[in-house]
Amino acid sequence: MARRDPVSTLSALGLTREDERLYQRLLPLSGSEVESVARGLRIAPDELPEQIEGLVGRGIVRIERGRLHVLSLSAVVSAYVAREADAAVRTRERLADIAAAIPFLAAAATRPGRGEVAAARPLDGEVSTGGNALQLLTKMIEQSRGEMLWLRPDAWGLPREAAVAKVVASAIASGRRSRAIYPVRALREAHDVLLARARAGEQVRVIPDLPTRMFVLGSTHAVVPEPLGLADEPRILVRQPALVEALTMLFERMWERAAPVPDLDFGEARPDLRRFLLQELAAGARDEQIARTLGLSLRTVRRRVADLLIELGVDTRFQAGVEAVRRGWL
Repeated sequence: MARRDPVSTLSALGLTREDERLYQRLLPLSGSEVESVARGLRIAPDELPEQIEGLVGRGIVRIERGRLHVLSLSAVVSAYVAREADAAVRTRERLADIAAAIPFLAAAATRPGRGEVAAARPLDGEVSTGGNALQLLTKMIEQSRGEMLWLRPDAWGLPREAAVAKVVASAIASGRRSRAIYPVRALREAHDVLLARARAGEQVRVIPDLPTRMFVLGSTHAVVPEPLGLADEPRILVRQPALVEALTMLFERMWERAAPVPDLDFGEARPDLRRFLLQELAAGARDEQIARTLGLSLRTVRRRVADLLIELGVDTRFQAGVEAVRRGWL
């Protein structure tokens, strides 16, 4: 449809002739009570909202405390300019985001061209869904050798946890080693689960938070969600040696940062939370976030932070981080 040339200020802004005529009738009545405006338009007061709906939607007219308010022509143009300027900024930001995505899209689609490499073969592994997760895990453990490494951010809440614990206990009894990292909150939410696995011979450590599940089996297999996180499927089963080794290295780095719970076998798991608090403070976390991460009350977090400042002999959290590094606590 051909665009019509504007014949007035309001038509240039996109108003119809009917809305423009209504605006001209309402402008002198700005500030009047709704009943008075309705009488001026020769309509019932309850019909007024429907009559002015188009102008209200454009922000030109509003009803406030029983009175009608109409923007002047200059104010209408000013409001339109400001609105379009905001829209232009948002569009520019969105276009910048889209432009930033292009290199990732190109990289994801990049494949070696003919003659660029001597040979190419697929990676060893697959993305899969479905099947019985417990049976698959049991089969992997029973038909493999080597250490079992676990990231377990939420596993204690899964219905198969008891069955998995039995499989792991059997593997440990046969002479295999199992190490697992849990978030600190598991000590409160799933103490019995950790205790059972520790009694079976698994080495347990805790860390403030875990972003994903992961299971590494010896030097041959690794399983992670796709994408990384807490979902059961899709899952990636990796057999490519370099990738399994890389995930093992990731686990070992996290194991070094995690804290042991030496008294776990005796029921009351009370790890020293000082390092975890300092790590969270160094990361700039707020007290509320620290409380959620460590499974503590907000009052406890604030009390422990205050105790830390006193113990370190400093006045601010930043100074606490500096002093903790100097003492080798971080």
